[in-house]
Amino acid sequence: MVDRLVNSEANARRIAMVESCFGSSGQMLAVPGRVLVGEGVLTKMCRKKPKSRQFFLFNDILVYGTILISKKKYSTQHIIPLEEVKLESLDDDGPFRNGWLICTASKSFAVYAATTTEKSEWMAHINKCVEDLLRKSGKKPIDEHAAVWTPDSDATICMHCKKSHFSMLNRRHHCRKCGAVVCGPCSSKKFVLAHQSLKPVRVCLTCYDTLTKRKISEPVFPESKADGTIANGDSSGEDDSDEEANHNGISSTREENTKWKSMEIEAKILPCWSATVC
Repeated sequence: MVDRLVNSEANARRIAMVESCFGSSGQMLAVPGRVLVGEGVLTKMCRKKPKSRQFFLFNDILVYGTILISKKKYSTQHIIPLEEVKLESLDDDGPFRNGWLICTASKSFAVYAATTTEKSEWMAHINKCVEDLLRKSGKKPIDEHAAVWTPDSDATICMHCKKSHFSMLNRRHHCRKCGAVVCGPCSSKKFVLAHQSLKPVRVCLTCYDTLTKRKISEPVFPESKADGTIANGDSSGEDDSDEEANHNGISSTREENTKWKSMEIEAKILPCWSATVC
């Protein structure tokens, strides 16, 4: 399918439409050899709560953004190179069903589809694109991936000391190495995690000890600032400030225009492939 779409006018038109939906805030997506494989809405588990995000799967990248106007306008564009991606299926847990992890070297997070079929289709298409990309480039999969952050709602006390209760004054922080929710004193150390940032980032005391014992020759800053903030920002995720309107959690049903659409050419058109993946 991808090879047939590479130089097609329909593929170029689809990509141009995605670019226009992000506007000037987004990056140029039309590059030689790039194909838009499919798109849809997934529920992304953010730091504070689950939020709807529009996802676009290309043959070499995965793009997602905040939905401002469905099918018309998106913001906060994020681009993930597929050669870094590893997927891991999640077991159903209460309201959180049909989920999987999208893991990369710099960031990892959980997403959820509306149905089991959608989950299967999304994972199959992403894995196929990753396999094809690695085979053509001759590169090997990345061994180390960033930890998935524990949601704030899952931790009422520090996951390190098990004593400090979080409140308006006692803020939550995330260890960039293990993803645990920890208090300020238990995350007073910083360490350079090469795949995440060139600057030292917040880590918990346990991870700090482990990292220093490995004798990694990176600059270490033993204390964070007095106000508890760090140069790389606080524990909020990169898109967690974007509040979705009318989103109250993960829904088992969604409108038709949120479903996965595959951009497969047939009879010189690109019909929507109803494999409900988001």
